[in-house]
Amino acid sequence: MRRKTFPIGFIGGYLADTSGMNRLNHDIHCDRSMWRHSLFLRAIAFLMLFVTDGSFASAQSLTCTDLPCDDIDFENDGSACDRFPDSPLDCELFDKYWSFREKLADCGITFSTNVTQFYFGNVSGGVDQTGRYSGHGDYVANIDFGKLGVQEGLFLKLRSEHRFGSSIAPATGAVLPPTLASDLPVSDSRDRYLTNVLFTQMFSEQFGVYAGKLDTLDGDTNAYAGGRGITQFSNTAFIATPIVLRGIPYSSLGCGMVILKDREPLLNLLVMNPTDTADSAGFDELFAEGVVVSTELRVPTDLMGKPGHQLFGATWSSRDYVSFDQDPRIILPNVAVARTSGTWAFNWNTDQALWVDSSDPTRHWGYFARAGIADDSNNPIGYFLSGGLGGASPVRAGDGFGLGYFFIGTSNEVGPLLQAALGPIGDGQGVEVFYRAQVNRFISITPDFQWINQVRKQIPDAYLLGARMNIAF
Repeated sequence: MRRKTFPIGFIGGYLADTSGMNRLNHDIHCDRSMWRHSLFLRAIAFLMLFVTDGSFASAQSLTCTDLPCDDIDFENDGSACDRFPDSPLDCELFDKYWSFREKLADCGITFSTNVTQFYFGNVSGGVDQTGRYSGHGDYVANIDFGKLGVQEGLFLKLRSEHRFGSSIAPATGAVLPPTLASDLPVSDSRDRYLTNVLFTQMFSEQFGVYAGKLDTLDGDTNAYAGGRGITQFSNTAFIATPIVLRGIPYSSLGCGMVILKDREPLLNLLVMNPTDTADSAGFDELFAEGVVVSTELRVPTDLMGKPGHQLFGATWSSRDYVSFDQDPRIILPNVAVARTSGTWAFNWNTDQALWVDSSDPTRHWGYFARAGIADDSNNPIGYFLSGGLGGASPVRAGDGFGLGYFFIGTSNEVGPLLQAALGPIGDGQGVEVFYRAQVNRFISITPDFQWINQVRKQIPDAYLLGARMNIAF
């Protein structure tokens, strides 16, 4: 009998990991009795080692009998070397790794590694004309418990993150980090943190619920302006709407429900702890300072026969605010403010393809736009606008590009509070241009230029040149 499959391109909350989508429709799966004999637990242990150590080396001592599938082996069939004849890696080791990973995917276990390195220079203006090297490691594992014979429609997502080097953000004087990934998950720490331990139960191909620890960086999804700062734009302004940052933490405990249409999120409702707990389990402070409620409706469109979306979002937090938290997604001083209760924000975005490759419909480019408003009493950003072009390069398969502009309208009430610490405050704007060149299946290199007109008016405009290298496997 054909086993029922579930779409998990959206695995709970604001997450949008589609790395294992094509493998979830395979009918090859594990012996459903094996997990009862502790082999299932050994597979989970392997994944925990992976997300905490970030390397395949942690699993090198495992043999095929340690894994919850009868047919996993390390026989070298030459397939990987045939596919990548110019790989600098040792052919036999590469084959073993690739075979191991593909067989695990057949059993419902997928994992991915992204290591992104930045070298950016502030060539003019800002606070300091200097160059900085920084980076970010992102290690993700997804488990399909249905394929493991535990529970149909149940999934677990684990994400471990860390940063390294020195971010260019302080040298620019900008409020929004120009290379956001290099400041996450905790800006003043280089330790590795679990930012996702998220369970999702799909009851059908259209409806599911989720609960656990999750990060919100994949919220405000946009086809041409997202990518977690590692595959598309690098500046915070183009990764998600910064208007909601005051209310929604980066990583914390939460739960919610999702409705899908055509295997994409249509409606999402999230209830979340209002304080960031990226560096802790979060149970000790769960809902101690209130609650965040956020919802998004993302409607697919078909303008001129080409794909697009319209997204509408709303966020409300009941938390009492007495100062500006130290948040890696927005750079503000720790200034005390009069106690106020609650904050709200509304956001909208759109993406619309203008060109689609007739031979490969997954390759397309188009325009994007974002807008948002928030309450003036608690949010340093009163309104926000951005727009631009981006997507797949029409010149070379595998490449991508982006050109974007953003405008920050500072709050009339919060702005004066910041002036005592930062000097004159006003509205800000900026531009980012990048071209991502896919060197091979695993490595991409992205030259990048940014111009930032400062919110802090005593600081000259900053001009940044840099490059980003992403290694993904």
